[in-house]
Amino acid sequence: MLTFAEQRLIIAVVMVRIRLQRVGAKNQPSYRVVVVDSRAPRDSACIERIGLYNPLTNPETVMIEQSKAEKWLKRGAQPSEAVARLLSKQGLWAAPTKSPKPKESPVPEAAK
Repeated sequence: MLTFAEQRLIIAVVMVRIRLQRVGAKNQPSYRVVVVDSRAPRDSACIERIGLYNPLTNPETVMIEQSKAEKWLKRGAQPSEAVARLLSKQGLWAAPTKSPKPKESPVPEAAK
């Protein structure tokens, strides 16, 4: 049996992510915003559900419990790109920025 301190150490080492879990029927996706172990598959068991996202409604429905999201972000959970976009719309996370990739010349330098 592990002591409380050892359990906390194990939890601190495991990378936790906030990501989408797909639910809904075929061709009608709906997603839960969940906190999971980063090594777990997409639709595996979650640690906690913090919201939902429905891309089919116009405008898309996003409901994320702010207190739960802030709690997990303070604990070090990293949001996926999709969840980071949803969190930035609600003002809970800085807007994700994409760095421009340098353009490569079509002819390699060795051929010149």
